[in-house]
Amino acid sequence: MEYQQGQDREQLSLYATCLDDMIPGENSVRLIDQFVNLLDLSKMGFQTIATQGRPPYHPADLLKLFIYGYMNQMRSSRRLEKEAYRNIEVIWLIKNLKPDHNTIARFRKEN
Repeated sequence: MEYQQGQDREQLSLYATCLDDMIPGENSVRLIDQFVNLLDLSKMGFQTIATQGRPPYHPADLLKLFIYGYMNQMRSSRRLEKEAYRNIEVIWLIKNLKPDHNTIARFRKEN
């Protein structure tokens, strides 16, 4: 009996499509993205987390991550950090940013 074969895990390859093509048009992450982009976050009191080294994350990107997490029953900062590395919807939503759990937790606490 013949089975469908997966790709060799050690074979280097590039995506045949762009990241935007991997997310269907009716996916909820597109709604989250449009909703947060319409908000005036500075008037709502959202603050950028000040850092001494790297530039901070935009509050809109972290808010999108939180809304996605609440919609999918993921409240843990560590869980959201993991999802930013492996979940294609989250990767698309926050534009391939990789905030760590401390940054996510500080954003939640301060905003």
